[in-house]
Amino acid sequence: MGTDVGRLVREMAVANPLWGAPRIHGELLKLAFDVSERTVSRLMPERRKPPSQSWRTFLKNHLGSTVAVDFFAVPTLICRILFVFVVLAHDRRRILHVNVTRHPTSAWTRQQLRESFPDDATARFLLHDGDATFDAAFSRTAEALGLTSVRTAPRSPWQV
Repeated sequence: MGTDVGRLVREMAVANPLWGAPRIHGELLKLAFDVSERTVSRLMPERRKPPSQSWRTFLKNHLGSTVAVDFFAVPTLICRILFVFVVLAHDRRRILHVNVTRHPTSAWTRQQLRESFPDDATARFLLHDGDATFDAAFSRTAEALGLTSVRTAPRSPWQV
């Protein structure tokens, strides 16, 4: 009978990976098996550890090497719109670079990116949205600076 209970505990644990010993113990009691919860916990198979780091650990490890770029618009007193380009370091939420233009183009944005990252930059990942100025040429410029360009998903303001 003991081997039957052990086999049953292992089968239930494999079939229901989210169940712990208390739940399996309760199910065995419903099936009229008189066994203690401690015995069930000893008969349960070892849980495998996750194969890699958690998402929180990944973010913590790479926060110092992640920067984001974006534009925001500022209306002036004479009813003109100025576009502000900002490069933000995520580790301390530091502004690395800021510049203003009336007409943001891809070429202007690429030049701002080159000015933002001197030769000793430690950034590895560059986050940006799907703005038209962040085109393929922008991604190539980022790669030339040693950055991996990561485009955020549309309509996901809290992704970064």
